[in-house]
This record gives sequence, structure tokens and C-alpha cells, in this order.
Amino acid sequence: MAHAHDHAIDHGRAFAIGVSLNVGFVVIEAVIGCVVGSLALLADAGHNLSDVLGLLLAWGASRLARRSPTQQRTYGLRRSSILAAVLNAMLLLVAVGGIAWEAVRRLFAPEPAPGPAVIWVAAAGIVVNTATALLFRRGRERDVNIRGAYLHMAADAGVSVGVVGAGVAMQLTGWSWLDPAVSLVIAGVILVGTWDLLRESFDLAVDAVPRGIDAASVREYLAGLPGVAEVHDLHIWALSTTETALTVHLVVPGEPGGDDLLARVSRDLHDQFGIEHATVQVEGGTGGACPCGAPCHVQAGYASRS
Repeated sequence: MAHAHDHAIDHGRAFAIGVSLNVGFVVIEAVIGCVVGSLALLADAGHNLSDVLGLLLAWGASRLARRSPTQQRTYGLRRSSILAAVLNAMLLLVAVGGIAWEAVRRLFAPEPAPGPAVIWVAAAGIVVNTATALLFRRGRERDVNIRGAYLHMAADAGVSVGVVGAGVAMQLTGWSWLDPAVSLVIAGVILVGTWDLLRESFDLAVDAVPRGIDAASVREYLAGLPGVAEVHDLHIWALSTTETALTVHLVVPGEPGGDDLLARVSRDLHDQFGIEHATVQVEGGTGGACPCGAPCHVQAGYASRS
């Protein structure tokens, strides 16, 4: 199977820093919550602990995806990054549900404005969560697993901004509805990004064509190759959140192009479409049906080398 690797960005250091920052913040938040007797801070510490779990999940999957293939797992554990992205999206949806539920409860049962300690801790949360999110800003567009980690931290930064803004405004105006109203708006914004993350990661999990790759354009390119009379059994799917695979049968009547054709196809699929793993079977036919059901006789078969 001929392919060219497009190595993903190594976010190992970013994960290590992000986990360390957030674990430290959770400890500080829990201690201050106990000292000042704030259930809100203790509850938020528990929420932030779930974000640490999300980061650890994405980090572990990122490392597993780099493991070498074995005789039993011939593609290695690349797919673990897709599963982690699905789980992270589900964790985010649960978090959004919790925020929305609490906000609705507070609309009907208003609570006093948060005290200075809560506001200052939330302000520190803005710094920690924003800094962590920025660690994953690079690479999030092409790696849905990294995007999950990014959204986790960006969402928390948004919640912290809402707590600070609403807390200060409530102290100035006395409007108790501000806090739940701002929380509902933030939950809605997070929901939009999370739903998109869930859809994309689920599509990858069920072997849909990855975003950014136009299957029709790939088929058009293959059909336009010199000597190719037919393209069939074209499949494009994700091996991981950063690697794409393709298998296809090309019918080339007469003398197939052999290694030269395979080398060109593999190179062009990588350069033009970002497909790293291509397996191509070249068939020469004069009629009848080949084993896969296409109307051709297999005269020669070639598989690109790995």
C-alpha cells in the first residue's frame, strides 16, 4: 500500500501543561470554596475536574494513535482518537445540560449575587482556561480530537467570563436574573460548537468520508487518469482524526500502468486531497465480470505497497 505520511502536530507538551494548569486550578478552587464556605466554588471545582478528565482522554488517545501496528491490530490504535472525540463531545453535551438546568432553576429561584471570592476565582479561571485553550488552537481545524480539547477549555473560559460579568453587574444593579440569563446564552453558544463536534466525530466513527475531502472530485481525478476506463469500489474513510485511507479499483484495458501508475496515483491523492493511505487495484478487462461484480475480466492486479 503506497502512501505518504502527513504527520500530525505532537500536542504532548500542550496536554501536559494544560492538565497541570487545570489540576492546580481545581485544587485552589476547592480550597477557597471550603475556606469561604461557597458551594458554588466547590461545584465548579467538580465541573473543572471533569474537564481534566476530558483532557486526559484526548491526550491518551493521541498517544495511543501513534502506536505501531501489530499482527492483530494492523492499523495500530489510530481509531482511538476518533472514539475520544466522540466521548469528549458527549461530555461537553452533559456539561451544557448541567449549565442549562442550573440556569433555569435559578431563574425560578434567584440566588444572591456571587461574592468577591467567587468573582476573583472565576477571573483566574478565565486566564487558566484561555491559556489552555490557546495551547490547542493550532491543529484544531484538521484534528477533531484536538478540537474536542480546545472546545472544552474555550467553553470553560466562556463560562468564567459569564460568571465575572454577571457577578459584577448583579452587585451593581441587584438584578438576580442576569446570572442565569447569561448562563443560558453561553450554554447555547457551547451547544452549537459541541453539536458540530459530535456530528463530525460520529461521521468519522462510522467511516463516512472525512470533511474537507470531496469524494466526487477524487472519483473525477481517478477517472481522468490516462488509460482508465472505469472507476469502481471507491471507499474513503478516516483511519484516525488526522489520517485518511482510500481503496479503489481502476479498470485499465490493455496494458496496465503498473508501478508507475500506482506511484503517480498515490502521490497525487496525497498532494491534492490529503489522503495518506491509498490502496489501488488495477484491472485490465475485455468483458465479463470480475469477482467484485464489476463488468470486467481481471488480467492484472496491482496493490500499492505500504
